[in-house]
Amino acid sequence: MLLLSGCTAAPAPTPSRPAAHPTPTSSPAPTLHPDGAAAENLPLFTMVVDQVWASPSKTSAQAYVDALATAGFTRADMQMTADASTVGNPAESIQFSVRWGSTQCLVGQVGPSTGDPVTAVLPQLAGGRCLIGTTPSTSGAQ
Repeated sequence: MLLLSGCTAAPAPTPSRPAAHPTPTSSPAPTLHPDGAAAENLPLFTMVVDQVWASPSKTSAQAYVDALATAGFTRADMQMTADASTVGNPAESIQFSVRWGSTQCLVGQVGPSTGDPVTAVLPQLAGGRCLIGTTPSTSGAQ
C-alpha cells in the first residue's frame, strides 16, 4: 500500500520591519548674535578657533583673527599676542580676543603648552582691553 501524504507549503515568513531608530538631529551651526551677550557668542567663537586649530595655520595668531573677522566678529575689537619669540622661535602659547560690550571678552588660547584649544568669556582689563597684546592688522576680511 502506498501512502501519499499531501504536502502543503508553510506560509512564507513575513518580512520583519527593522525597529525604528531615532534619527540623530544635528544642532544648527552657531551664529553671531551681535546684540547678544558674550556667552551667546562663545559657541561661534569656539567653533572658529577649533577650525583654525585643525588647519595648517594653527600657529598663526593672525589666522585666528582673520577667521574670526570672516565669521562676523569686529576686527577693531580684537587683540592678539605674538606667535613668535623675539628671536623667532614659535610661541608656546598664543592668545587672541574679541572685546564684547563694555565689560566682557571672548578669549582663546592655543599652542603646544595648551594642548587642545581653550576658549572662555572673561572680564575686560582696565581700559577696556582684553589682552596685553596688539590690535591685529587689517590683512584679511573685515
